[in-house]
Parts: sequence; structure tokens; C-alpha cells
Amino acid sequence: MTMPLTNTEPSKEGATASGAAEQMTPGAVGKMAPVCGDLDMRIARDGTWFYHGSPIGRKPLVKLFSTVLKREDDGQFYLETPVEKGRIEVEDAPFVAVAMEISGAGESQALRFRTNIDDEITAGADHPIRVAHDPLTGEPSPYVMVRNGLEALIARAVFYDLVELCVEHASNEEIEFGVWSDGAFFSFGPVPDSE
Repeated sequence: MTMPLTNTEPSKEGATASGAAEQMTPGAVGKMAPVCGDLDMRIARDGTWFYHGSPIGRKPLVKLFSTVLKREDDGQFYLETPVEKGRIEVEDAPFVAVAMEISGAGESQALRFRTNIDDEITAGADHPIRVAHDPLTGEPSPYVMVRNGLEALIARAVFYDLVELCVEHASNEEIEFGVWSDGAFFSFGPVPDSE
């Protein structure tokens, strides 16, 4: 992707990012895209995309960029087309799960999430839910897999709804607290002792 990183006006919100999108041209299939360095693009923890420090306010443009977002094995994020590849900064997860629909109950329950860029996924074996805990504060950060190593941080309000659905489940001689979706159980951790 040929990103116009010089001679741009960051103050014209959306204009420079639009120019970048227009210059993303397809190339020969099967070739490795050369890395063109770091791009001045960042995805904040709340899911807002920034270009040259300015938020990209046009959702269709964010959706376009999200289609070429990749995560490498080393955890770094890149925008990659068949002809170019540039690294971007992602503060947490690249997407945010902003809504959840529930169907069924018990082990037959299905949890469908919608992200801030309107991707819809049903949590299950291919789209697992995980909860990470801050090592200092113990505060949970819940995630659902969207695609190819790209996760969505589950928004706090959605997480509260998710916790309301939690049940106890015996696993590996331990009682765990978690949710069912699409035939899979996702543990949020062991049930604390009542003593």
C-alpha cells in the first residue's frame, strides 16, 4: 500500500487517510509484500483509528483499512496489501465488541457479538472468548476472536451482560465459572471458595 506519509495535512481529518486508502492498489497474487516501515497510524483501546494523530471519522474508511489488517506471530500489527506492508500501533485489541445477542440457553446457548466496525461473530470453537487479568490490579479484560489472530475487546457494558450469563461448570476436577456458546464452554476462572 502506498501511504502518502509526507506532504500531507493532518488537520484535514479524514482527507489524508482517504488518500492513503485510494492509493492501496492490488498487486500480483502470491508475492510477499515488502515492508515499507512504520505507518503513522494507531488504533486506540476504545477502537478509534487515528492517522497522523487525528481520528479517522469515516466508518467506511476504517472498515476498508480493517480488511487489510494482519497480526504477525510476534504480536505486531500490519496493514498489508499484495504490494506493500506497513506496521501500525494497536494499543490493545484492534476491535471492540459493542453489542451481544443471546439465543438459546444452557449448553445450547449462542452468543453473537457485533464489533465497532460491524463484524458479526458467534463465540465458539473458531471464535473463542478469553479473559486476561491485569497482573497488578487483577482487573479483567475480556476478548473474543474475530478472525486470523485479531481480537475484539469486549466493551465493559457487554461484559457485565456476559457475566450475568455465567454458570458453574466442572472441568479437570475443578469448578469453573464461565459461559457457554455454540457448544463450547469459556472459563472466566475458578469458582472462589465460599469459606
